[in-house]
Amino acid sequence: MSIGRVLSSLVVAVLSACLWLGQVRAQVEDQRQILSDAAEVLHEIQRIPEQAIPPRLLSRAGGIVIVPGMVKAGFLVGGAHGRGVVMVKNEGTGWSDPAFITLSAGSLGFQIGVQSTDVILVFKSSKSVENLANGKFTLGADANVAAGPVGRSAEAATDARLKSEIYSYSRSRGLFAGVSLEGSVLEIDAGANSAFYDSSDITAAAIFARRDTQPPVGVAVLKQELAKATELGE
Repeated sequence: MSIGRVLSSLVVAVLSACLWLGQVRAQVEDQRQILSDAAEVLHEIQRIPEQAIPPRLLSRAGGIVIVPGMVKAGFLVGGAHGRGVVMVKNEGTGWSDPAFITLSAGSLGFQIGVQSTDVILVFKSSKSVENLANGKFTLGADANVAAGPVGRSAEAATDARLKSEIYSYSRSRGLFAGVSLEGSVLEIDAGANSAFYDSSDITAAAIFARRDTQPPVGVAVLKQELAKATELGE
């Protein structure tokens, strides 16, 4: 092989590596934005107690999914898709590091235009979150899901009448309320987790079990918002 061909091969290899590194960095920045948006969504929802997720529900939850800016689009037949995070509450150590997920939902009906909606799912126990960590998870099929109660008036009923495993909430155009998401599919985003945690084989279960005293950029703020919302119900 001539020196020219060797040099050309090296140039191609270097350019390919640079392109790959650029794509990974862009993906990580995108994931940091998801974390920032998720923290902001939780903060905005919880700052008005009369319209918030009952703190007692959060304090006794086993896990939470936050999907900022889920996009719904379509005419007559539509669907929705969003990217977000899932976290579990570990005994004695608080909320885990986040694993990245996708949420997809089909819908029928008269729909025009595009609408962005923030979605929060509160898991009453960690069992369903553990099932999600194994791959796909269908709301309503793998666990019961219901529109969640809102505000201080729901505090007294949190223990007495809340029987579902998962409670769902949405915020759209400033309005926040429980929402039905039966049939929607949650799925672990393995590629996003690998890029963000810089590990090709990291699993959601391994992320939940992490005990990193210096979590990746963006994680601490979301944990702080969750800890604050959880403490109000304890």
